[in-house]
Amino acid sequence: MEIAVEEISSVTRKMTVTLPAEQVRKALDKKYNKLKKEVNLKGFRRGKVPRAVLEKNFRDQVEAEVGETLIQETYFDAVEEKGLDPVVHPEIAEQKFNADDGTFVYVAMVDVRPEFELKQYKEIEIEKPSTEVTDEEVAEELERLRRQHAVLKAADDEHGIEKDDIAVVDFQGFHNGKAMREVHNENYSVDVGSGRLGEEFEEQILGLKKGEQTLYEVDFPMDYPNPLLAGKKVEFKVDVKDIKVRVKPELDDEFAKDVNPEHETLEDLKNEIRQRLKAKKEETLEGDLDDRIMHRLIEENEFEIPERLVAYEIQEMINQTEENLKRSGLTLESAGIRLEDLVEQNREVAEKRVRGDFLLKKIAEVEEIKLEDADIEQGYQRIADQYNMSVDEVKGYFKRREEILPFLNELLNEKILRFLRQEAKLIETAPA
Repeated sequence: MEIAVEEISSVTRKMTVTLPAEQVRKALDKKYNKLKKEVNLKGFRRGKVPRAVLEKNFRDQVEAEVGETLIQETYFDAVEEKGLDPVVHPEIAEQKFNADDGTFVYVAMVDVRPEFELKQYKEIEIEKPSTEVTDEEVAEELERLRRQHAVLKAADDEHGIEKDDIAVVDFQGFHNGKAMREVHNENYSVDVGSGRLGEEFEEQILGLKKGEQTLYEVDFPMDYPNPLLAGKKVEFKVDVKDIKVRVKPELDDEFAKDVNPEHETLEDLKNEIRQRLKAKKEETLEGDLDDRIMHRLIEENEFEIPERLVAYEIQEMINQTEENLKRSGLTLESAGIRLEDLVEQNREVAEKRVRGDFLLKKIAEVEEIKLEDADIEQGYQRIADQYNMSVDEVKGYFKRREEILPFLNELLNEKILRFLRQEAKLIETAPA
């Protein structure tokens, strides 16, 4: 096997592999002999078809299958021999059987791990959001509880929709003058002020009375969370069918007892809310710090990353979008989503993911951070606790290589990030 490697970029190598005639001949003979036993051709008994006839009728098929087999059998040996460190499946740019000397040649575009000088990653200054709970946050939670315990009553005919009302509406979305089948509903209850249907939608129906309608247009940004609406200019027609007014309870000791019989006073309820909100803030703090650390690392470390790896990440995100749409009985086409737009929408996030993973693995290499058996067992236990399963049941889901590797990669990244949090200079910020 002859191997030649050419540097195309800092992260891409062009590897040309030439396999000797003897190895190629044996592979072709094996395939043709197998085909000879299986094929049925008019005018020939089974197993008696001459090789020349097989080559005339099946050459393209045989060479395609044998070529793929030869590549699979030799690619990993070739990259190991040349000391390459592939990070994604290669692109086979060329392959051919040479009739003159009997060799087989293929060209693989191999993306390798980028080499870069790691900038400062220890003692980087990161703002640590305060986990203290403000009076305003307690008041907002009390207001949410009042909404939750409110009584609904029919509004007067002259009542215009206000925040906290329940508006029953029919709505229809139009894009380029055509009704959108997926953006349509009848007798839909809008909890005005909740933001569940979008703040702009709710703002547009404020003041409308029962029996009235409105027509307005929304220009949704490309990064809008709902892929059905992202990047589209949609006209909404809304008809108000009914309005219910929310009558909230008074904020007093009796209300506190209604929320939780263990509370004697409103002050007891406020204290419980404060403790609960603080615990929630502390629970989400790690993830927030990780995001800030990764943002700083990516900002400070510029280096070329393999485009094919970025494309792979983009495809994974597109697959997730398709799965989400499928649950609603939709496809990209039926939802009016252009694949090209989705690729561009996801590119920046994909690039950050790829760059961030290389950075974390570089830090792990320098600091000799590795997964121990205890780390993996803790990972299994966490999933078991989350889904109320046994550890053995969880392990049963991670039997195949393509399932266990992403899991192990996630655990390793978590361990590296724990190290970075410990090494960071955390600057406490005042409560928002």
